[in-house]
Amino acid sequence: QVQLVESGGDLVQPGGSLRLSCAASGSIFSIYVMGWYRQAPGKQRELVARITNGGSRNYADSVKGRFTISREHAKNTMYLQMTSLKPEDTAVYYCNADIETTARVKINSWGQGTQVTVSS
Repeated sequence: QVQLVESGGDLVQPGGSLRLSCAASGSIFSIYVMGWYRQAPGKQRELVARITNGGSRNYADSVKGRFTISREHAKNTMYLQMTSLKPEDTAVYYCNADIETTARVKINSWGQGTQVTVSS
């Protein structure tokens, strides 16, 4: 019905930058909220950043000042610009979205994840 596909994960050195993308496709009427989550080995999945349809942004304390979330509404695409990366940012990053389908059904969708590894 709806698919989210992440891209951009890579191996990067501490202090480096990376840009993640999430493209949503399918029977989409509207996307109300999109967010990035991450899960590191041995850790629970946590919210990294979230952006509403109105452009309000929220960030985890651990990434404030370093990460920037954005959307291109016409393309149903979300981005996460990550700078000053730290080893503790290493995780699988997942795209998430609250979506109303063309059938006016509200759903929550997850992508498959993209690996970000920060290491020297």
